[in-house]
Amino acid sequence: MKIQIINGPNLNLLGIREPGIYGKNSFESYLPKLKAKYPEIQIDYYQSNIEGKLIDKMQEIGFTYDGIVLNAGAYTHTSIALQDCIRSLKCPVIEVHISNIFQREAFRHQSMISCACLGTICGFGLAGYDLAIAGILSTKEK
Repeated sequence: MKIQIINGPNLNLLGIREPGIYGKNSFESYLPKLKAKYPEIQIDYYQSNIEGKLIDKMQEIGFTYDGIVLNAGAYTHTSIALQDCIRSLKCPVIEVHISNIFQREAFRHQSMISCACLGTICGFGLAGYDLAIAGILSTKEK
């Protein structure tokens, strides 16, 4: 089984950027814990600040991987292009947000990608990625 984690803009700054909202740990420090929890799964990671590169990555793996865990960052609230891409893929996509977007600014309450995703997880910090992987696994067990 192969799962791709994709993080969007500014998530390369986890651990530095607004630690009161996003925590004090980088994603790179969390990833080994995920891989250790799921040794039977190939978990790959990709991050870009550029919308087109996120789309390119999803198109590259979206027909051969078993699932994508996507934190599109601020593109969540603006990108019809990401929504269109997600709809075109064979594998399921789960939307993840580290913070509870519904406790934040009003513009963050609207997601342009949720309607194309299998599900959405928000507000559980980095543990949301673990929950998303468990969600993908649950769809494979059916």
